[in-house]
Amino acid sequence: MNSLIDAPMTAGVNLKPEHYQDAINFQTPGLWYEVHTENYFVDGGPRIQYLKAFSERVPISFHGVGASLGGLSLPDAEHLNRVSKLVKEFNPILVSEHATWSSYQGQYFADLLPLPKTRAALQSLIEGIDAYQNAIGRNILIENPTNYLDFISEMDEPDFLIEAANRTGAGILLDVNNLYLSNKNCGLDIEDYIHRLPSEKVGEIHIAGFSQDANFTEQGLLIDSHDSDVAEPVWQLLEKALTKFKNTPVLLERDGNIPSFGELISERNRAHDLISEIDYQGRLNHV
Repeated sequence: MNSLIDAPMTAGVNLKPEHYQDAINFQTPGLWYEVHTENYFVDGGPRIQYLKAFSERVPISFHGVGASLGGLSLPDAEHLNRVSKLVKEFNPILVSEHATWSSYQGQYFADLLPLPKTRAALQSLIEGIDAYQNAIGRNILIENPTNYLDFISEMDEPDFLIEAANRTGAGILLDVNNLYLSNKNCGLDIEDYIHRLPSEKVGEIHIAGFSQDANFTEQGLLIDSHDSDVAEPVWQLLEKALTKFKNTPVLLERDGNIPSFGELISERNRAHDLISEIDYQGRLNHV
């Protein structure tokens, strides 16, 4: 077994086909790759061959984007069967999905829509998580959404996610870019949000870039576009999160305006160094 696979995960990047050749033999301590599960819903071929090759070299995480966990109906059975097949074949170190909805009556909207924080929506989310976990035979992490509008709610978002996690055994994937955008778009209280999440529940952190919606420039609406470098306020928020959720693996997402692999790794290395620095300071404080 490659010793780097056994090393603690620190910072990773989401793996893109355009980076396969550059990334296949690249190794550095703590590196891991995340893939969007649905991109590998194929029977054989080069994409699966590459995934197998990467999984033998570095830790791999599966991040779903299409299950619609919080929808009014349970996740599609064929979708879950495909996820289950991939999980059994590749045994990823982490599996995650979004605490959102994206389909209705068989129609898929290709977006990750936030849920109203109501008891009814919570029950739908719980049932969706249970169905997903039962299908793959393991617990998952659920990711906080980006909010663009304020909803009339019966509970706030931290309580909503914590209760869903507690009642299903799932963990939480804290996307600090989503958290930052929800603050700017809707006034979500970031400090309170991080304070209330139980440390033992947070199993992964995401960072990404964002953009401003050109149709709402006066309102300053920010979009979770993943098409730019991570903004400085998000880096600062990551530091706050890591101060509480120490040694939690961090994933750098980039889905648009894809830079070179070297540029992506350079940005990833900043997250790796931040994790190492906070861990070192923490150990010093306990001497």
